[in-house]
Amino acid sequence: MSYQNSTIVVTYGELSTKGANRKDFIRQLRLNIKKALEPFEEATVSYTYNRIYILCKNHDPKLISEKLKWVFGIATFSIGYPCELNEDKLKALALDLAIKENKKTFKIETRRRNKKFGNSSDYINRLLAGEILRNSEYQVDVHHPELRIKVEIDEKQAYVMVNQQQGAKGYPVGVQGKAMLLLSGGIDSPVAAYMMMKRGVQLDCIHFAAQPYTSQNALEKVKTLLGILTKFQPEFKLHIVNFTPTQLEIYEKASESYAITLMRRYMVRIAQKRAEQVKCKVLVSGESLGQVASQTMESIDVINRAVSMPIFRPLIGMDKNEIIRISKEIGTYETSILPFEDCCTIFDPKDPVTKPKLEKVLKFEEKIEVDKWIDLSLSDIEVVKISFQNDEFF
Repeated sequence: MSYQNSTIVVTYGELSTKGANRKDFIRQLRLNIKKALEPFEEATVSYTYNRIYILCKNHDPKLISEKLKWVFGIATFSIGYPCELNEDKLKALALDLAIKENKKTFKIETRRRNKKFGNSSDYINRLLAGEILRNSEYQVDVHHPELRIKVEIDEKQAYVMVNQQQGAKGYPVGVQGKAMLLLSGGIDSPVAAYMMMKRGVQLDCIHFAAQPYTSQNALEKVKTLLGILTKFQPEFKLHIVNFTPTQLEIYEKASESYAITLMRRYMVRIAQKRAEQVKCKVLVSGESLGQVASQTMESIDVINRAVSMPIFRPLIGMDKNEIIRISKEIGTYETSILPFEDCCTIFDPKDPVTKPKLEKVLKFEEKIEVDKWIDLSLSDIEVVKISFQNDEFF
Protein backbone atom coordinates (compact mmCIF):
# COMPACT_ATOMS: atom_id res chain seq x y z
CA MET A 1 0.00 0.00 0.00
CA SER A 2 1.43 3.35 -1.01
CA TYR A 3 2.47 6.05 1.44
CA GLN A 4 0.25 8.52 -0.42
CA ASN A 5 -2.90 7.05 1.11
CA SER A 6 -1.63 6.68 4.67
CA THR A 7 -2.94 8.92 7.43
CA ILE A 8 -1.81 8.94 11.06
CA VAL A 9 -4.74 9.37 13.42
CA VAL A 10 -3.85 11.04 16.73
CA THR A 11 -5.94 11.00 19.93
CA TYR A 12 -5.54 13.57 22.69
CA GLY A 13 -5.74 11.77 26.03
CA GLU A 14 -5.49 14.13 29.03
CA LEU A 15 -6.52 17.06 26.87
CA SER A 16 -10.11 15.85 26.75
CA THR A 17 -10.56 16.78 30.43
CA LYS A 18 -9.52 20.43 30.11
CA GLY A 19 -12.95 22.00 29.57
CA ALA A 20 -12.73 25.65 28.60
CA ASN A 21 -8.99 25.38 27.95
CA ARG A 22 -9.44 22.56 25.48
CA LYS A 23 -9.06 24.75 22.37
CA ASP A 24 -5.80 26.25 23.63
CA PHE A 25 -4.39 22.81 24.41
CA ILE A 26 -5.32 21.39 21.02
CA ARG A 27 -3.96 24.47 19.23
CA GLN A 28 -0.61 24.07 21.04
CA LEU A 29 -0.51 20.35 20.30
CA ARG A 30 -1.09 21.01 16.60
CA LEU A 31 1.71 23.59 16.57
CA ASN A 32 4.07 21.18 18.33
CA ILE A 33 3.24 18.38 15.90
CA LYS A 34 3.83 20.66 12.92
CA LYS A 35 7.18 21.73 14.37
CA ALA A 36 8.23 18.13 14.99
CA LEU A 37 7.30 17.20 11.42
CA GLU A 38 9.09 20.07 9.66
CA PRO A 39 11.56 17.64 8.01
CA PHE A 40 8.55 16.00 6.31
CA GLU A 41 7.73 18.86 3.97
CA GLU A 42 4.77 17.25 2.19
CA ALA A 43 2.98 15.99 5.31
CA THR A 44 -0.10 18.01 6.29
CA VAL A 45 -1.88 18.31 9.63
CA SER A 46 -5.63 18.76 10.03
CA TYR A 47 -7.96 18.24 12.96
CA THR A 48 -11.50 17.74 14.21
CA TYR A 49 -12.89 18.12 17.71
CA ASN A 50 -11.71 14.60 18.62
CA ARG A 51 -8.73 13.82 16.41
CA ILE A 52 -5.67 15.18 14.63
CA TYR A 53 -5.00 13.71 11.19
CA ILE A 54 -1.56 13.67 9.56
CA LEU A 55 -1.65 12.96 5.83
CA CYS A 56 1.74 11.41 5.12
CA LYS A 57 1.64 11.86 1.32
CA ASN A 58 5.02 10.66 -0.04
CA HIS A 59 6.65 10.20 3.38
CA ASP A 60 7.07 6.89 5.19
CA PRO A 61 4.48 6.87 8.02
CA LYS A 62 6.83 4.79 10.19
CA LEU A 63 9.43 7.57 10.09
CA ILE A 64 6.77 10.14 10.98
CA SER A 65 5.66 7.87 13.84
CA GLU A 66 9.18 7.92 15.26
CA LYS A 67 8.91 11.69 15.68
CA LEU A 68 5.35 11.62 17.01
CA LYS A 69 6.08 9.22 19.87
CA TRP A 70 8.02 11.98 21.66
CA VAL A 71 5.38 14.73 21.35
CA PHE A 72 3.70 15.39 24.70
CA GLY A 73 -0.09 15.63 24.60
CA ILE A 74 -0.56 12.64 22.30
CA ALA A 75 -2.39 9.73 23.96
CA THR A 76 -2.29 7.29 21.04
CA PHE A 77 -1.62 7.31 17.32
CA SER A 78 -2.24 4.81 14.57
CA ILE A 79 -1.21 4.44 10.96
CA GLY A 80 -4.44 4.20 9.04
CA TYR A 81 -6.04 4.60 5.67
CA PRO A 82 -9.05 6.71 4.68
CA CYS A 83 -11.94 4.94 3.00
CA GLU A 84 -15.23 5.96 1.43
CA LEU A 85 -18.38 5.26 3.43
CA ASN A 86 -19.04 2.13 1.46
CA GLU A 87 -19.35 -1.33 3.00
CA ASP A 88 -17.67 -3.19 0.14
CA LYS A 89 -14.68 -0.83 0.13
CA LEU A 90 -14.38 -1.07 3.91
CA LYS A 91 -14.34 -4.86 3.70
CA ALA A 92 -11.69 -4.84 0.98
CA LEU A 93 -9.45 -2.41 2.89
CA ALA A 94 -9.73 -4.31 6.20
CA LEU A 95 -8.89 -7.60 4.45
CA ASP A 96 -5.94 -6.04 2.62
CA LEU A 97 -4.48 -4.64 5.84
CA ALA A 98 -4.99 -7.91 7.70
CA ILE A 99 -3.23 -9.94 5.02
CA LYS A 100 -0.29 -7.54 4.92
CA GLU A 101 0.13 -7.75 8.73
CA ASN A 102 0.35 -11.56 8.48
CA LYS A 103 -0.76 -12.45 12.02
CA LYS A 104 -2.87 -15.35 13.29
CA THR A 105 -5.60 -13.78 15.43
CA PHE A 106 -7.48 -10.48 15.15
CA LYS A 107 -10.23 -8.30 16.53
CA ILE A 108 -12.25 -5.52 14.88
CA GLU A 109 -13.07 -2.43 16.98
CA THR A 110 -15.41 0.12 15.43
CA ARG A 111 -16.36 3.59 16.60
CA ARG A 112 -19.14 5.40 14.78
CA ARG A 113 -19.29 9.16 15.09
CA ASN A 114 -21.55 9.09 12.02
CA LYS A 115 -24.54 7.13 13.34
CA LYS A 116 -26.22 7.13 9.93
CA PHE A 117 -23.71 4.67 8.48
CA GLY A 118 -24.28 1.03 9.37
CA ASN A 119 -26.86 -0.33 11.76
CA SER A 120 -24.45 -0.30 14.72
CA SER A 121 -20.76 -0.55 15.61
CA ASP A 122 -21.25 -4.25 16.25
CA TYR A 123 -22.71 -4.61 12.76
CA ILE A 124 -19.52 -3.13 11.23
CA ASN A 125 -17.38 -5.38 13.42
CA ARG A 126 -19.19 -8.51 12.22
CA LEU A 127 -19.23 -7.34 8.59
CA LEU A 128 -15.44 -6.84 8.42
CA ALA A 129 -14.59 -9.85 10.59
CA GLY A 130 -16.67 -12.09 8.35
CA GLU A 131 -14.81 -10.84 5.26
CA ILE A 132 -11.42 -11.59 6.87
CA LEU A 133 -12.50 -15.03 8.16
CA ARG A 134 -13.81 -16.07 4.74
CA ASN A 135 -10.69 -15.01 2.87
CA SER A 136 -7.80 -15.85 5.19
CA GLU A 137 -6.59 -18.22 7.89
CA TYR A 138 -7.12 -15.68 10.66
CA GLN A 139 -9.05 -16.55 13.82
CA VAL A 140 -10.97 -14.10 16.01
CA ASP A 141 -9.61 -13.49 19.52
CA VAL A 142 -11.53 -10.77 21.36
CA HIS A 143 -9.33 -10.88 24.48
CA HIS A 144 -5.69 -11.08 23.32
CA PRO A 145 -5.58 -10.61 19.54
CA GLU A 146 -2.26 -10.35 17.74
CA LEU A 147 -3.81 -7.76 15.44
CA ARG A 148 -6.31 -5.05 16.38
CA ILE A 149 -8.03 -3.40 13.45
CA LYS A 150 -9.66 -0.14 14.51
CA VAL A 151 -12.34 1.47 12.37
CA GLU A 152 -13.56 5.04 12.86
CA ILE A 153 -16.64 6.15 10.97
CA ASP A 154 -16.65 9.94 10.53
CA GLU A 155 -19.19 12.14 8.82
CA LYS A 156 -17.58 12.09 5.38
CA GLN A 157 -15.25 9.09 5.41
CA ALA A 158 -13.94 6.20 7.47
CA TYR A 159 -10.44 5.36 8.70
CA VAL A 160 -9.14 1.81 9.05
CA MET A 161 -6.12 1.52 11.33
CA VAL A 162 -3.77 -1.14 12.66
CA ASN A 163 -1.11 -1.28 15.37
CA GLN A 164 -2.14 1.58 17.59
CA GLN A 165 0.85 3.01 19.47
CA GLN A 166 0.98 4.73 22.82
CA GLY A 167 1.97 8.38 22.74
CA ALA A 168 4.04 10.35 25.24
CA LYS A 169 0.83 11.56 26.97
CA GLY A 170 1.00 14.55 29.33
CA TYR A 171 0.32 18.12 28.15
CA PRO A 172 1.67 19.88 25.04
CA VAL A 173 4.88 21.78 25.81
CA GLY A 174 4.04 25.45 26.19
CA VAL A 175 0.54 25.34 27.63
CA GLN A 176 1.71 25.78 31.24
CA GLY A 177 4.06 28.71 30.64
CA LYS A 178 7.85 28.93 30.75
CA ALA A 179 10.43 27.97 33.39
CA MET A 180 14.20 28.25 33.82
CA LEU A 181 15.98 24.92 34.37
CA LEU A 182 19.32 24.79 36.18
CA LEU A 183 21.08 22.35 33.86
CA SER A 184 24.25 20.53 34.81
CA GLY A 185 25.84 17.77 32.80
CA GLY A 186 24.69 15.04 35.19
CA ILE A 187 21.91 12.46 35.15
CA ASP A 188 19.31 14.32 37.18
CA SER A 189 18.64 17.68 35.53
CA PRO A 190 17.82 16.28 32.05
CA VAL A 191 15.28 13.97 33.71
CA ALA A 192 13.84 16.95 35.60
CA ALA A 193 13.54 18.70 32.22
CA TYR A 194 11.63 15.72 30.83
CA MET A 195 9.26 15.65 33.81
CA MET A 196 8.45 19.35 33.49
CA MET A 197 7.99 19.27 29.72
CA LYS A 198 5.58 16.37 30.16
CA ARG A 199 3.42 18.67 32.28
CA GLY A 200 3.34 21.25 29.48
CA VAL A 201 6.14 23.56 30.66
CA GLN A 202 8.41 25.20 28.08
CA LEU A 203 12.01 25.41 29.29
CA ASP A 204 14.90 27.78 29.00
CA CYS A 205 18.09 26.39 30.54
CA ILE A 206 20.90 28.00 32.49
CA HIS A 207 24.30 26.34 32.83
CA PHE A 208 27.10 27.46 35.15
CA ALA A 209 30.50 26.93 33.54
CA ALA A 210 33.79 27.18 35.42
CA GLN A 211 36.42 27.42 32.73
CA PRO A 212 39.35 26.90 32.74
CA TYR A 213 38.66 24.50 35.63
CA THR A 214 36.04 22.71 33.55
CA SER A 215 36.80 21.72 29.97
CA GLN A 216 35.07 22.65 26.74
CA ASN A 217 33.99 19.01 26.62
CA ALA A 218 31.81 19.61 29.69
CA LEU A 219 29.95 22.40 27.88
CA GLU A 220 29.60 20.36 24.69
CA LYS A 221 28.15 17.56 26.80
CA VAL A 222 25.42 19.90 28.05
CA LYS A 223 24.63 21.01 24.50
CA THR A 224 24.39 17.37 23.41
CA LEU A 225 21.98 16.62 26.27
CA LEU A 226 19.75 19.46 25.11
CA GLY A 227 20.00 18.18 21.56
CA ILE A 228 18.61 14.86 22.76
CA LEU A 229 15.79 16.63 24.61
CA THR A 230 14.72 18.53 21.48
CA LYS A 231 12.60 15.53 20.56
CA PHE A 232 10.27 16.80 23.33
CA GLN A 233 10.77 20.56 22.84
CA PRO A 234 11.98 21.53 19.37
CA GLU A 235 14.23 24.38 20.49
CA PHE A 236 15.99 25.43 23.68
CA LYS A 237 17.78 28.60 24.68
CA LEU A 238 20.84 27.75 26.74
CA HIS A 239 22.10 30.59 28.96
CA ILE A 240 25.77 29.93 29.78
CA VAL A 241 27.11 31.73 32.86
CA ASN A 242 30.81 32.27 33.54
CA PHE A 243 30.69 31.23 37.20
CA THR A 244 34.43 30.96 37.92
CA PRO A 245 34.97 34.45 39.47
CA THR A 246 32.03 33.95 41.84
CA GLN A 247 33.21 30.49 42.91
CA LEU A 248 36.73 31.74 43.61
CA GLU A 249 35.34 34.60 45.69
CA ILE A 250 33.23 32.17 47.72
CA TYR A 251 36.19 29.92 48.47
CA GLU A 252 38.30 32.92 49.44
CA LYS A 253 35.75 34.51 51.82
CA ALA A 254 33.87 31.51 53.29
CA SER A 255 34.42 28.19 55.01
CA GLU A 256 35.00 25.35 52.56
CA SER A 257 32.32 23.24 54.25
CA TYR A 258 29.71 25.90 53.37
CA ALA A 259 30.96 26.42 49.80
CA ILE A 260 28.38 24.23 48.04
CA THR A 261 25.51 25.82 49.96
CA LEU A 262 26.75 29.30 49.08
CA MET A 263 27.33 28.35 45.44
CA ARG A 264 23.81 26.98 45.16
CA ARG A 265 22.39 30.16 46.68
CA TYR A 266 24.30 32.25 44.15
CA MET A 267 23.17 29.97 41.31
CA VAL A 268 19.49 30.30 42.14
CA ARG A 269 19.85 34.08 42.57
CA ILE A 270 21.47 34.41 39.15
CA ALA A 271 18.94 32.00 37.65
CA GLN A 272 16.05 34.01 39.10
CA LYS A 273 17.40 37.28 37.69
CA ARG A 274 17.85 35.71 34.28
CA ALA A 275 14.44 34.03 34.47
CA GLU A 276 12.82 37.40 35.14
CA GLN A 277 14.63 38.90 32.15
CA VAL A 278 13.32 36.21 29.77
CA LYS A 279 9.79 35.96 31.26
CA CYS A 280 10.11 32.60 33.04
CA LYS A 281 7.69 32.07 35.93
CA VAL A 282 9.59 29.51 38.05
CA LEU A 283 12.95 27.81 38.44
CA VAL A 284 13.42 24.06 38.00
CA SER A 285 16.11 21.94 39.62
CA GLY A 286 17.05 18.25 39.43
CA GLU A 287 17.43 17.79 43.18
CA SER A 288 16.30 14.59 44.92
CA LEU A 289 15.85 14.69 48.68
CA GLY A 290 18.87 13.37 50.58
CA GLN A 291 20.84 12.33 47.49
CA VAL A 292 23.87 14.55 48.26
CA ALA A 293 24.88 17.08 50.93
CA SER A 294 23.22 20.04 49.18
CA GLN A 295 19.95 18.12 48.87
CA THR A 296 19.08 17.51 52.52
CA MET A 297 15.92 19.19 53.80
CA GLU A 298 18.01 21.73 55.72
CA SER A 299 20.15 22.54 52.67
CA ILE A 300 17.16 22.91 50.40
CA ASP A 301 15.50 25.22 52.92
CA VAL A 302 18.56 27.48 53.14
CA ILE A 303 18.95 27.54 49.34
CA ASN A 304 15.26 28.38 48.82
CA ARG A 305 15.54 31.41 51.09
CA ALA A 306 17.95 33.08 48.66
CA VAL A 307 15.16 33.73 46.14
CA SER A 308 11.49 34.68 45.98
CA MET A 309 10.72 32.72 42.81
CA PRO A 310 9.33 29.19 43.31
CA ILE A 311 11.76 26.34 42.64
CA PHE A 312 10.12 23.20 41.23
CA ARG A 313 11.93 19.93 41.99
CA PRO A 314 10.10 17.20 40.05
CA LEU A 315 12.55 14.48 41.18
CA ILE A 316 12.34 15.31 44.89
CA GLY A 317 10.78 11.97 45.93
CA MET A 318 12.58 9.71 43.46
CA ASP A 319 15.57 7.48 44.19
CA LYS A 320 18.60 7.27 41.95
CA ASN A 321 17.56 4.02 40.28
CA GLU A 322 14.23 5.54 39.24
CA ILE A 323 15.99 8.58 37.82
CA ILE A 324 18.50 6.41 35.93
CA ARG A 325 15.68 4.30 34.48
CA ILE A 326 13.97 7.38 33.04
CA SER A 327 17.27 8.79 31.74
CA LYS A 328 17.81 5.56 29.81
CA GLU A 329 14.27 5.63 28.43
CA ILE A 330 14.63 9.18 27.12
CA GLY A 331 18.15 8.64 25.78
CA THR A 332 20.20 10.98 27.99
CA TYR A 333 21.93 8.47 30.27
CA GLU A 334 24.94 7.58 28.12
CA THR A 335 25.75 11.26 27.57
CA SER A 336 25.17 12.19 31.21
CA ILE A 337 27.74 9.69 32.47
CA LEU A 338 30.54 10.94 30.22
CA PRO A 339 33.46 11.84 32.56
CA PHE A 340 33.50 15.63 32.05
CA GLU A 341 33.15 17.38 35.41
CA ASP A 342 30.85 20.35 36.00
CA CYS A 343 31.50 23.37 38.20
CA CYS A 344 30.06 21.81 41.37
CA THR A 345 32.14 18.65 40.97
CA ILE A 346 35.37 20.56 40.36
CA PHE A 347 34.88 22.69 43.49
CA ASP A 348 33.33 19.92 45.61
CA PRO A 349 34.52 20.32 49.23
CA LYS A 350 35.88 17.33 51.12
CA ASP A 351 33.49 17.69 54.07
CA PRO A 352 30.39 19.66 53.02
CA VAL A 353 27.93 20.65 55.70
CA THR A 354 24.67 18.67 55.47
CA LYS A 355 22.64 20.80 57.89
CA PRO A 356 23.69 24.37 57.13
CA LYS A 357 22.59 27.16 59.45
CA LEU A 358 21.06 30.20 57.78
CA GLU A 359 22.72 32.49 60.34
CA LYS A 360 26.17 31.24 59.34
CA VAL A 361 25.35 31.51 55.66
CA LEU A 362 24.28 35.12 56.05
CA LYS A 363 27.46 35.97 57.95
CA PHE A 364 29.58 34.50 55.15
CA GLU A 365 27.57 36.45 52.60
CA GLU A 366 28.22 39.68 54.49
CA LYS A 367 31.89 39.24 53.52
CA ILE A 368 30.95 38.77 49.87
CA GLU A 369 29.45 41.55 47.78
CA VAL A 370 26.40 39.58 46.71
CA ASP A 371 24.95 42.01 44.18
CA LYS A 372 28.37 42.67 42.64
CA TRP A 373 28.95 39.02 41.79
CA ILE A 374 25.42 38.47 40.58
CA ASP A 375 25.68 41.50 38.26
CA LEU A 376 29.08 40.31 37.05
CA SER A 377 27.68 36.88 36.18
CA LEU A 378 24.66 38.36 34.42
CA SER A 379 26.88 40.63 32.35
CA ASP A 380 28.83 37.66 31.03
CA ILE A 381 26.12 35.31 29.71
CA GLU A 382 26.33 33.58 26.36
CA VAL A 383 23.05 32.43 24.82
CA VAL A 384 23.06 29.43 22.48
CA LYS A 385 20.05 28.02 20.60
CA ILE A 386 19.81 24.25 20.37
CA SER A 387 17.42 23.02 17.67
CA PHE A 388 15.96 19.60 16.83
CA GLN A 389 17.06 20.07 13.21
CA ASN A 390 20.33 18.42 14.16
CA ASP A 391 19.13 14.87 13.49
CA GLU A 392 22.35 13.45 14.94
CA PHE A 393 20.66 13.79 18.34
CA PHE A 394 17.92 11.24 17.50
